[in-house]
Amino acid sequence: MSNALELQDVEKSFGSVIALQGVSVEVATQSVTCILGDNGAGKSTLIKILSGVHKPSKGTYLLEGNPVTFESPRTALDNGIATVFQDLATIPLMSIWRNFFIGNELRKGWGPLSRLDVKRMKEITKDQLLEMGIDLRDPNQPIGTLSGGERQAVAIARAVYFGAKVLILDEPTSALGVRQSGIVLKYVLAAKERGVAVIFITHNPDHAMLVGDRFYLLNRGRLIHSWERANVSGDELRKAMAGGKELEALTNEIESTRNK
Repeated sequence: MSNALELQDVEKSFGSVIALQGVSVEVATQSVTCILGDNGAGKSTLIKILSGVHKPSKGTYLLEGNPVTFESPRTALDNGIATVFQDLATIPLMSIWRNFFIGNELRKGWGPLSRLDVKRMKEITKDQLLEMGIDLRDPNQPIGTLSGGERQAVAIARAVYFGAKVLILDEPTSALGVRQSGIVLKYVLAAKERGVAVIFITHNPDHAMLVGDRFYLLNRGRLIHSWERANVSGDELRKAMAGGKELEALTNEIESTRNK
């Protein structure tokens, strides 16, 4: 399987502070690559490099095998890398179809007589969401009336429709309950099935295990583990996330204190 995207020995410094060091990541086409780590692990900096917000201080960014440098998130998007951030960047009181096409509105007619092709945009929004498993009652309804999981699904469907080759999801299940998280994870797999390389940023190893094909664990700006799905269990992933030997030492210390 070829790589849609690859980072080779990437470093990011802010003055004397090194936020990322020696990070190498491979993201295969039509797969889900999970980047795990707790707060302060470096996930936000990594997302900003992947999405074109920051340039690496050192290292190489490869897109489909070719070195690239993005000047902005718009440049990354033009090259097929779409990012869905935690806050979704949706406008709650605006209709679903307007949110779906915001910044990419379809028009009909020419010159001063051109106008928004509202009917076509509503049809496309409804059809695209139906393909992702959401049967909209009315694309005119405000997107704020949808659940958190459904809004994530709209953002995913929008990115796929507008040609994303790589879809970066920033903690898409962090503020959701079990049922809503399940909705989002289903659409992560739907995006993969449609040929997209998905990068799933999360601190939840259980959610990662449900969808992931490859796993990377960040800690204090360094990659400390990487696994293929066939080579790791849920328990191993949870233990590594929790701190491994550090957690075992802490557990023994607490137990010895309780037993005194």
